[in-house]
Amino acid sequence: MTIAFEDLSPGMCFSFGAREVTGAEIVEYASEFDPQPFHLDPAAAKQSLLGGLAASGWHTCAMTMRMLCDGFLRDSTGVGAPGIDECRWLHPVRPGMVLGVRQTVTSTRVSQSRPEIGLVGLDYEVHDQTGLVVMTQRNTIMFARRDPSAPIPPPAGQPHARRPPPPEPPALEGDEANRTRFAGLYEDVLVGARMELGSSRFTREDIVRFAGKYDPQPFHLDDAAAAASHFGKLSASGWHTAAVCMGNYVRTRLRIRAEDAAAGRPVAANGPSPGFRNLGWLRPVFVDDTISFDSTVIGKRQSSRPGWGIVMSRSRGFNQTGVKVYESFGATMTPLRKPA
Repeated sequence: MTIAFEDLSPGMCFSFGAREVTGAEIVEYASEFDPQPFHLDPAAAKQSLLGGLAASGWHTCAMTMRMLCDGFLRDSTGVGAPGIDECRWLHPVRPGMVLGVRQTVTSTRVSQSRPEIGLVGLDYEVHDQTGLVVMTQRNTIMFARRDPSAPIPPPAGQPHARRPPPPEPPALEGDEANRTRFAGLYEDVLVGARMELGSSRFTREDIVRFAGKYDPQPFHLDDAAAAASHFGKLSASGWHTAAVCMGNYVRTRLRIRAEDAAAGRPVAANGPSPGFRNLGWLRPVFVDDTISFDSTVIGKRQSSRPGWGIVMSRSRGFNQTGVKVYESFGATMTPLRKPA
């Protein structure tokens, strides 16, 4: 039976998986979307905070999405998600791990603006074959109601409460100041530093290729199905947009690092990220859209790990007409010049 909104209620749990993680897939994903050494090179990874080759956190999200599609969404009336409230990467995902997902329904309510759609709050625990939880995530997914003309049920459960974003920091003056203060050592990074991360075009081939591997929902794969969906035409997976943003972010930082090394300036080799929050897929990304990304430092704090701080940033994507299609708030482990 196809799972519709009416079939879901708070407290229900689902389990699905398993997916074996391979070293080849870790490197393949990272090469395109997160080319940091600890996701690409076992020797470099062994010297990093991760202690060995590990999947990009965004890759873990993409693999989770594939398990969610195969184990749940394909037999449901799910019509997409507006974003992710919070994601935490708790342990490295290594080659040879077999991942599974535990999904718990936390809330249900009918959309006030679109009563044919119900909103379902979900919590996820992604675990390996030993039960170790490597990632947690929470978000809301939209499901079509089986009978939109039926009386609207009352909300149930506790809806997710997003933390409000921090105040917009004042912009720093000058591109050079932004460059050095955006991606330097912890002491050099200043709140308000902003960098353009470049633009990327989403081709049909790339949209279908990513979706076929990680998010095979019909509106990401088939023109006719997409035309009949609320998207109206073929659109990129939200995880594809996030992955491209991350790739642009990492390549920008690697370029700055190379420039610093060539000029004899101190080089900041980042550590991994503990996660992100308030990720929004604000508008669909359609075939041949060109998305321009940027990132702004919005805060920083000392880490409990000696020699490291945590830098928080907001990343955004705008399409060719200037409409914001993507936003997320993330964090990065950043080395201190003078370890505490």
